[in-house]
Amino acid sequence: MKEKFLIFEDEKINFKKTINILLLVMVFSGFFGFLYETIFYRIDLGYFVKRGSTFGPWIPIYAVGGLLIVSLSYRFRNNPFKVFLINCVITGVLEYFVGYILYKFLNLRLWDYNTEIWNFGNINGYICFRSIAFFGISSLILIYGLVPILKKISGSISEKVMSIISNSLFGLFALDIIIYIIYSIL
Repeated sequence: MKEKFLIFEDEKINFKKTINILLLVMVFSGFFGFLYETIFYRIDLGYFVKRGSTFGPWIPIYAVGGLLIVSLSYRFRNNPFKVFLINCVITGVLEYFVGYILYKFLNLRLWDYNTEIWNFGNINGYICFRSIAFFGISSLILIYGLVPILKKISGSISEKVMSIISNSLFGLFALDIIIYIIYSIL
């Protein structure tokens, strides 16, 4: 089972290192999404707003998107255009269905492209061309920038240290989500 999960199998990165890299991809993707939205909404609204549903500087849907991007498109890394297109589809589908499900079942609207600038190709306020194109470009940064850096770090430090770092950062991220959910219920 473990061997089939090796995303980086051609580079001989074992299962544990793969998991550590994926945990860090999620944390950094969530943080990247927070930075992007902070900057975008500063431009759109003219003032800073805290984006995201968690207390910390990360947005969970970007973390899930980062995980999906690496898991589903890393093997196509020899073709950047293919990586871009695949990830436009992956992130567009993720954003649309998460937005739809949150609204339909929880009556919660965390984003609405109907009210934003640069919303060409807007579909029900859940996705638009700008968001999908940005996510496609961001996937290139993830596949060709962050993942190689994480792989290099993973190869240069002990597996134990890498596990401590990735599990600690991901633990903070997960704890933040849990605290937010509990806080929202109360």
